[in-house]
Amino acid sequence: MNTTEDSPIPAGSAAGTALPAPRTLPPRSAPVLRWGVLGPGGIADTFVRALQASTAQEVVAVGSRSAERAEAFARRLGIPTAYGGYAELLADERVDIVYVATPHSEHFTQAMQAIGAGKHVLVEKAFTRNAREAEQLIGAARAQGRFLMEAMWPRCLPHMDVVRQCLERELLGEVHTVMADHGQYMTPDPHSRLYAPELAGGALLDLGVYPLSFASMVLGPFATASAIGSRTFTGVDAQSSVVVTNARGAHGLLHTTLLARTPTTASVSGSLAGLELEGAFYAPTSVRLLDRAGQLIDCYEPESREHGYAYEAAEAARCVAEGRLESDLMPVSESLRLMRTTDDLREQLGVRYPGE
Repeated sequence: MNTTEDSPIPAGSAAGTALPAPRTLPPRSAPVLRWGVLGPGGIADTFVRALQASTAQEVVAVGSRSAERAEAFARRLGIPTAYGGYAELLADERVDIVYVATPHSEHFTQAMQAIGAGKHVLVEKAFTRNAREAEQLIGAARAQGRFLMEAMWPRCLPHMDVVRQCLERELLGEVHTVMADHGQYMTPDPHSRLYAPELAGGALLDLGVYPLSFASMVLGPFATASAIGSRTFTGVDAQSSVVVTNARGAHGLLHTTLLARTPTTASVSGSLAGLELEGAFYAPTSVRLLDRAGQLIDCYEPESREHGYAYEAAEAARCVAEGRLESDLMPVSESLRLMRTTDDLREQLGVRYPGE
C-alpha cells in the first residue's frame, strides 16, 4: 500500500514522485526443488517454516552430527528423513539443493562437500570465514557447474527491490550518505557460537554483514573501509562502527554490536530525496520516500512481514531451474568482495580466528 500526504516540496526535488511497486515474484510461484538442510539450529527452523508456509518447495531431509537433534527437528517440522551425519544427507539422491545452516566456521567445508556431491548450495551468511575460503568455494562451484549463493535474504525481499528501483531511476538524485545499523543483545557466554572464536563468532560476521551488504547494494564496491571497535572477553568483536566510501566519495556509516539492541534501521540520502527503512531494515518492512526537506512523499508497506526467508529460497529455485550458477540479486562476486571487506575490518579490529 502506498500513501501520499501533502507537504511543501522544495524546487528541484522529487516532487510528485511515487515509489515504484516491487517486481518481486510470489515465492509460491517458483519451480519446486527438493531441499536438504545441514544443521538443525534456530536459523534452519525459521528457514524451513518459511518454506512450508509460503512456498511450494519440498524439504526432504535434515542432517546433523547428532542423530537425536536431526530426528527431533524432523519430527517437529514434518521432514521425512533425518540423518545423524552430513555425508548421508549429501549422498541422498532425492536432494537437489543443500541449505548450509551450521556455524560460520563450518560453511566452507560443508558447502565444498555438498558441491563435491553434485548438489546446488545456499549457504548461510556470512558466506565463509574469510575471502580465501570464499574464493575457493566459488571456484569449486563453477568447476562443477553447481549453483551457489550466500543466503543474504534481504537482497531478495520486495522492499529491497523498491530501493533498487529508486536507485536505477535516480529518484534520489546523487546519493551522498547511507546509514545502517544492526545490534542485538547477546548474553555473554563463552559456549555461545557468537562468542566463540573457533566458530568464527563476533558481531561483524553475524550481524554486521547486513549493514555492509545494504551499503554495498546502494553504493557499489567500496573504495575504503575503516573500523573502530571493541572485543569481547573471548577475543571476537563485540561492537564496531564502520565508515565506507565508494569511488564517487559517498559515505556509508554502519554500526553493529552484540552488547545492546539498537534501532536496526537504514537510510539512503540523496541530493533530491531520501529513503528511510523501518527496523528491522533487513526483514520485510516499510520504505518511506522523503523530499530533501524531510517531508513524506510516499510510503511502501509490505503485504506481509512474515516468512521473509521464502524469497531467497524462491530465488535459488528459479536460478537452478533456469540453469544459472548464481543469482543477479546476490552474485558470488559480491559475496567475495564483502568477505574481503570483513577480512580488512577484522584486521583493523584485531580479530583473528583459529586456523586462519
